[in-house]
Amino acid sequence: MSGLDTLISGGDVLLPDGVHRVDLGLADGKVAGLYAPGTAPDAAEVIDATGKTVLPGIVDIHFHVRAPAYPERGTVLSETSAAAAGGVTTLFEMPISKPCCSTPAELARRRDHFAENAVVDFALYAAPGDLTEASRDKMMDLGCIAWKIFTTPSPAGRADEFEGLAFPDEADQLRALQLLADTGLPIVVHAESAALLAHYEEAAKALDLADAATHGLSRPAICESVAVAKLLAMNITAQAKLHIAHVTSAETVQVLRGFAGTSDFTAETCPQYLFTTEADVARAGIYGKVNPPIRHQSDQDALWQAIEDGVINYVTTDHAPFAKAEKQAAEGNFPAAPPGVPGIEFILPAMLDAVAQGRLSLKRAHDLICANGARRYGLYPRKGSVLPGSAADVTIVDLDGETVISAATLHTHAREVAHLFEGRRLRGKVTQTILGGRTVYLDGEVTGPQGAGAYVTPAYGV
Repeated sequence: MSGLDTLISGGDVLLPDGVHRVDLGLADGKVAGLYAPGTAPDAAEVIDATGKTVLPGIVDIHFHVRAPAYPERGTVLSETSAAAAGGVTTLFEMPISKPCCSTPAELARRRDHFAENAVVDFALYAAPGDLTEASRDKMMDLGCIAWKIFTTPSPAGRADEFEGLAFPDEADQLRALQLLADTGLPIVVHAESAALLAHYEEAAKALDLADAATHGLSRPAICESVAVAKLLAMNITAQAKLHIAHVTSAETVQVLRGFAGTSDFTAETCPQYLFTTEADVARAGIYGKVNPPIRHQSDQDALWQAIEDGVINYVTTDHAPFAKAEKQAAEGNFPAAPPGVPGIEFILPAMLDAVAQGRLSLKRAHDLICANGARRYGLYPRKGSVLPGSAADVTIVDLDGETVISAATLHTHAREVAHLFEGRRLRGKVTQTILGGRTVYLDGEVTGPQGAGAYVTPAYGV
């Protein structure tokens, strides 16, 4: 056999059936083989992973940077650099942009912009736009990874960012599910009831706008659970490949349990809901505001139980950077603050910390943030595994190392608004990230070049 480009030796490697002490060979951008220690062919580069754990590179299926709009919030370069630092080798960018990624022209524009700037691999969601087969088919031809819709109206002043993405009318939601069902691609939905949101937001006007609790009261769990229940009922008819985004509440978990087996649906939650509560939001203030809101300890407990039971099988970042000036402008007016927190550098260390605490096995944690997403979107085993023939995307971690979340060391452009996680000490540390056989992050430094990331489409997994 010819020599290897890289050999990762001495580490514990996570394979589909668990952790094994094997050496991992990389060549021509792919995994060339798994070898008993000392049996691998010669390699141009040898990485000593002794005392460390070798994971398939993380695949984050829910990410926002909004580029090329709003560079003050972050750019493709800055946020994919942060992804590399967080051990993420592939990310799926959501279609909120200016204008919305709901037309073939905008999808092509964003694809080209990301290709020029991304440090890691990327895929693009599309919004269904005008709900016509012609537009749908053109966006599929351009390689969109999946679809996204909101059941809420466009936020005030942002109609162009949500044109063809926001469908508050239930008849339009059903039309979208039916139109997209035939594509075989997942349809991700931000699910909150437009009518109930309007009701509770009006009632919240009488409350203290500076109080973090007002946000949760203006968007209570019933807004989410009702919307999810309606979508799952619709999907009994539509039979689309449905995926419920960022589940936050015990109520919604009950709904998911109740509809089990009725259609092909899955659900995700996020680290902000698994590792923080409304008490953390109160401490972080407007910097901790996200939609849907971070809720109570009982909701967090229900989410962990849903993960244990297999009701929720995906954990995603919902990374959403904003500029500090935007957040500061809403001081004293929590409902007016932009919703979102940067999380791409938090997800893997947080889940490793959960492993250290005995909440999850390492395999289960990795499945939640990587392999399950790769499977759901048709990319496995090219992504999400380190089997022979898989992409040479590898994340090396020190399970006994410590990650301290600090603005001083974060790579995201939104480091100054990362208050929600600031100061967290997590057991588990990313030491090296490899994309396609090339190191893009090593010991605190992003080494991957601008434009190194490739465009990932559904055909990639074939």
